[in-house]
Amino acid sequence: MALLSQAKVEAVTVADAQDIRRAAEALHVIALECAMRAAPQHDIADKRTPTDADGNMLARDVFGWQDDARVWWRNSRIALDSPITSACRFESQPFWVNAAGFHTGQPNPYLQAIDLANFAARAQTRAAIVVPVHLPFGQIGAVSFNPLDPEATDLSEQFRKYGDALGLYARTFIATYVHAKGGVQALQAGSRLSKREVECLRWAAIGKTDLEISMIMSRSRATVRFHIHNASLKLNAVNRSQTVFKAAQLGYISLVH
Repeated sequence: MALLSQAKVEAVTVADAQDIRRAAEALHVIALECAMRAAPQHDIADKRTPTDADGNMLARDVFGWQDDARVWWRNSRIALDSPITSACRFESQPFWVNAAGFHTGQPNPYLQAIDLANFAARAQTRAAIVVPVHLPFGQIGAVSFNPLDPEATDLSEQFRKYGDALGLYARTFIATYVHAKGGVQALQAGSRLSKREVECLRWAAIGKTDLEISMIMSRSRATVRFHIHNASLKLNAVNRSQTVFKAAQLGYISLVH
């Protein structure tokens, strides 16, 4: 089966809101070709699941999940409880997982630390191929591909054969879905922090006060405040902490030291 193809990439690409259902149906067909069922989530922090232009739930109406008490969107704590959701915060590449552990292309100590007790109940599957989708402004989406055989626990062969292709299609669908759906713009287009603003925020990110930053940079405290205030306006932030956080989301500074 020629799973990886440009035609399939185009098929799962959402051009606009009216195109969502068609792209979702294409992703569903691809998953079925791999004997899997896709479970898409555009934002793991959002209880809502992707919908078409008319508000119909794709998980139920396209991907074939029954709307009952067992499905993930009925579990208000799944973002905290599911080991799959937890793993998507610490991994950006496709992986597969079962009760025995996470299986990735490269070792990830963060995943090894995730509790897998009572895995099937918490993950609502015995095994899955998972594609994390890291989007702008810190939003994390994911697509879990669950085997049609509910008893299947070893997905090593499926992951070897389909993992890269499913990763490409899942990222394409989720990223273009989010773009097509739109929403409140996080900051003004063209906003760009200056060198001095970034320098001040780098020191603020490690806990330095305005006075300490002024001494380090040989500038007045008023100048430091001016730069941080300007950065907050550009990033549409309401306080110093949010300014630092948004600057990190956009890659201006790092919170890892």
